[in-house]
Amino acid sequence: MDLRTCVVPPGRFRYGIHRPRYRVHNLRETDFTAVLGTDPQGKTYSNEANFPAAALEEAQADIIYEIPNPFPFRGTTYIAKSWADPRADDPASIRLPAAPAISFDEILKKWRLEGRATGLELEQVLADLPEPLLLALAVTSIEPHDLVCLARLCCTFEFKKDGKTPQGLQYEISASGKPRPRITNFPLFEAVANNPHLPDEYKTAMVLFPGAQGGSEIMGQWRRPENRSHIFEYLRRNSYIPWGHYAANMAHDAVRYSIQDLTATDMQGLRHLYYQRTYVRLAEQLGLTLPPERRSLSETELEALRLDIQAALAAHPESLRPTFDATLWGWNFGFDFSPSHYRLHASHQQIHQQFALIPRTVPMEYSDGLRAKAGPGMLAAFACGDLVHEFVREYRRQTQRSFFSDYFQALRTNRRMDGRTDCKGELIIYEDEKVMLFVPKAQTSQWELQLACLTPVGNIVAADPALRRSLDHGILTAVRILSEMGARMITTIEYSSRFCPANDDFHLLYAFLPKLPESPGAFSEAQLRWINGHYPEDFAEACRRSLARLDLTSGSI
Repeated sequence: MDLRTCVVPPGRFRYGIHRPRYRVHNLRETDFTAVLGTDPQGKTYSNEANFPAAALEEAQADIIYEIPNPFPFRGTTYIAKSWADPRADDPASIRLPAAPAISFDEILKKWRLEGRATGLELEQVLADLPEPLLLALAVTSIEPHDLVCLARLCCTFEFKKDGKTPQGLQYEISASGKPRPRITNFPLFEAVANNPHLPDEYKTAMVLFPGAQGGSEIMGQWRRPENRSHIFEYLRRNSYIPWGHYAANMAHDAVRYSIQDLTATDMQGLRHLYYQRTYVRLAEQLGLTLPPERRSLSETELEALRLDIQAALAAHPESLRPTFDATLWGWNFGFDFSPSHYRLHASHQQIHQQFALIPRTVPMEYSDGLRAKAGPGMLAAFACGDLVHEFVREYRRQTQRSFFSDYFQALRTNRRMDGRTDCKGELIIYEDEKVMLFVPKAQTSQWELQLACLTPVGNIVAADPALRRSLDHGILTAVRILSEMGARMITTIEYSSRFCPANDDFHLLYAFLPKLPESPGAFSEAQLRWINGHYPEDFAEACRRSLARLDLTSGSI
């Protein structure tokens, strides 16, 4: 089998082991030896070891494991044995430290007590700081007073009669004649508004209240007052996603800046808006009767509409397939902004998920302006799930077996690469009758998790209510585990099949991709070479321990 994948029949993993030995011919002309320093006892250290006199013989370099990704288009993972072995001895060490508690206000109070800053007020000090320091403080401070002062530096508020509680921003007329909020420092505005410790009334005035971020229309809503859950569905018309997309944002009266604050009811609502919009748009394409406007569909109505769509898709010949026949769903959680103006993740940390429909084809043109003899033609529109579809189809052709059946079998019978029997060997973190949450053998983004349907259901149109509940719970479980372990930026994507024709080899798949502080991505990642410092089995054990510490009972799904 020439497919570059770690999954092989009859359901096991394969990987490579590099045991490097090599000779290095010495081509250096000049030595630059010098004393580097001394220790407390006066012993000197030089750099003589950096200038060998002859060729080098490396008899036994570090062992490196090379694991092709289950899906070839996602590259290859490399695990350094010398890095991973200590994690195997202590899986609990696989977590990120909490952010340091920083309060500039407390520093200033200390200065006053010491007589070093008599009469200085925080607002005066901040106004004189250079912008890079202001940005760093806006991102890292846990002191509400710091953040309120920074907020007042970057925009102009209007206050209620008490003169203290903001009720909105002052506006000005732009060069195009449209009103816009009076923001004097937009990077600082974004950084402050995304800090969870900014008082909620300031968050609301700056970014949360409908319309604060622009004129995007609210076209759907989920509200469960008894669970304090409220979500708006915004239409993003001129989107970077062709044909626009929708964003499910937590509302101004249900502030969620932390994964641990996100309830099961919230997740149910976020996903309900995704299911609802997808089903309604697809029903419209198929000429089905649409539900009444100005209200949300109940679970019963949602399922009835889905079944009507399923029946219509089955009855339609290939020539009458819907123009938009695939979903796009994704979630960027977390925000950071460096003092050098690099925005490091999502545009807003407030919990929000994005979704859209993807067309089958897009009109094709040619760079020379000339059309092919047969006419302009059509180009297949990209959907990341198509990459999975193409691979599992080729896997079937070459092996006469189902890729996902072999993948699940390999996960259930996995053995460690380092051969240790005193450490855990399981990759599965959680599963129910419908879905499995696990650590892929070849992780990308270092802390990657995956969630897969256990039955051959390739998209949400084919997912019944029980499966949708399992998916929603599995997604919430995954992000809560990663957040509990210290992840502060997580990207989640969905790999789904086209709606028709049905593909029995496809299983709906979600990938959770945390960003770690010391892994911003560089030339290795650009080549799809993913470098890891732990064995996947030890990360799975760390996740299971995190899951045991969590309370997943809040809300209901």
